[in-house]
Amino acid sequence: MVVQRYGRPRGFGGGAVAAVLIGSLVGAAAVTGCAAPGDPKAAAADPALAVRSAADALVRAGTSKASTSMEMAAGGTRVTIRGEGGYDFRRRTGRLQVLLPKDPAGASEHRPITELLTPGALYMKNRGAGVPADKWVRVDTAALDDGNLVTNGATDPAAAAELLRGAREVTYLGEVDLAGVKVGHYRGVADLAHAARAASPQVRGALAAAAKGFAKDTVPFDAYLDGEGRLRKVRHQFSFSNQGRTVAVASTTLLYGFGVPVEVTLPDRRDIYAGKIEA
Repeated sequence: MVVQRYGRPRGFGGGAVAAVLIGSLVGAAAVTGCAAPGDPKAAAADPALAVRSAADALVRAGTSKASTSMEMAAGGTRVTIRGEGGYDFRRRTGRLQVLLPKDPAGASEHRPITELLTPGALYMKNRGAGVPADKWVRVDTAALDDGNLVTNGATDPAAAAELLRGAREVTYLGEVDLAGVKVGHYRGVADLAHAARAASPQVRGALAAAAKGFAKDTVPFDAYLDGEGRLRKVRHQFSFSNQGRTVAVASTTLLYGFGVPVEVTLPDRRDIYAGKIEA
């Protein structure tokens, strides 16, 4: 597999370590939960405030299960990376199992990549070629020009919510049913720079990097909030240029099962791979 330094608006660097996931995509070119109390329509009086407050509501909720999907369209080809796991919004830590699509030739699917999400760092196991099976790769998310919104194949759930702190031009589109839960549907754009300034300290560095890295200053979104103001689903649409082509990435995060235990144990230093990462 050839690793491409992918997703480089305005000089995307970010390191080939995490970029291999998105590079793989270029090469390849049921939500559950109990109905929340409250009325999602109540927040419609001030849609922008409701969306900007979603991250705080998740911190109050504590933890949740998470499903992620990242769809990429380039050169007429569409591919998808999916992830499943859980997240602790108070500690800003999570664990996802991320599955890459099959190779273009239809070869067997890749082994799931285990990702540990923490403030300022991403840890990946089963990262791919050049990394021993029992080793982890560590990436400084503030050093990624996209702030880890795209390059690891799954948007960090906390970053996805914190990005909404920069919401503007928000419209309330009405109430819909999401897997048996009544939620309010909001649509708008998120200002990256404003979101970085308003973000929680643990996420601020990553979003500040994204504000400098993406070609566009705003990110269109669709957000779905329940009666307690908790984010149940959010879809961000990223777009940038790569080697003369326009690449569209749609990242969707689903949150459910609030209050479930989420255990994240970081690897020992001796288990972190420090050697050369092969393409």
